[in-house]
Amino acid sequence: MTVTALHPNPTAPLGPTPVRAPDVAYVPAPDGTPVDTPRVFTAIAAVMRDAMPVGKNQRNEQQNYRFRGIDDVMSAMAGPLRTHGVFILPTIADHQTQRDGKMTRTLITMRYRVYGPAGDCLVADVPGEAFDFADKSTNKAQSAALKYLLFTLFMLPVDGRSIDDGDRQHPEPSEEHRAERANQQQRRAQQRQQGGQQQTQRQERRTNRAEPSPQQKPAQRGPGRDFIAEATAAPNPQEFAKVRAAAVKAGAPADYLARLDAVAEQKRTAANQPQAPAEQRPATQQAPAASPGPVDDAEAAEQRLRLAASKAGLATLDADFENAYGLPIDQAPAAQLNAMAAMIEKADQR
Repeated sequence: MTVTALHPNPTAPLGPTPVRAPDVAYVPAPDGTPVDTPRVFTAIAAVMRDAMPVGKNQRNEQQNYRFRGIDDVMSAMAGPLRTHGVFILPTIADHQTQRDGKMTRTLITMRYRVYGPAGDCLVADVPGEAFDFADKSTNKAQSAALKYLLFTLFMLPVDGRSIDDGDRQHPEPSEEHRAERANQQQRRAQQRQQGGQQQTQRQERRTNRAEPSPQQKPAQRGPGRDFIAEATAAPNPQEFAKVRAAAVKAGAPADYLARLDAVAEQKRTAANQPQAPAEQRPATQQAPAASPGPVDDAEAAEQRLRLAASKAGLATLDADFENAYGLPIDQAPAAQLNAMAAMIEKADQR
């Protein structure tokens, strides 16, 4: 059993505190274990063969950089670890904290025991450091230590497209990488949709303690904004595309997005109907909506492209665009975004 060594004075400045090294780096299997049961070395090698790449798919909006999140790393490793009977037991070998103004700094040493199917294990110490304004610095430090244990112990491959390597001779991603990227995008879209549905259900439980009649039910809203009203008031397709993109970013569920699309369809239908003289028409029908066309602004062009892909049911838009033009959507100019949107709209009309 490992005893956790805590810093004697949590408010004292951090310094080089000696950490007791593990008694052994390898603990053999218990007596009586069948000799043909794979040892931890063999199991680790098998996990390394099955591990999938993890790309820099998360973004730090404050410092504006991409990183590999602990959730993505754990998701990539969970399947291979279960398949080959490997599990990891974490303990804290050393723990230090210090108040730095309004923030708490935590420096820990995590001791991990990596067990194989035979019951033998490897022992590894990994440092972790984090800052936080509240009470999450220890949690963050543990997450950092675990992420880099998984990267270094299992040599977890990274997504080659996220590495700036001047010696690469084949810039085109492989079929395996494209398939994995598409699967990751689909999983994130499903998680956003489920999160939006759960938030809507929680709001309904809080505000509707008694089940109202269908006539009394309020109109469904996206998180924090009435996107239905904004879509109805949008003067042109470009403004509608911005409203819809904001609803998607806010985690609106699929049925809510369908209502937004229905508003757009109604406006298109009204624009295509024969118009009465201006003095006989309501004010909202006197100026028909303009048909979508190329826009010079890259952000507006991206909104138009994502709207066209959503209506066409194209779930692999980001991967398809990068395969076609060789760069991500958020780095493409408006001309390329407009070209892709026009192609999707033309195909959807057939």
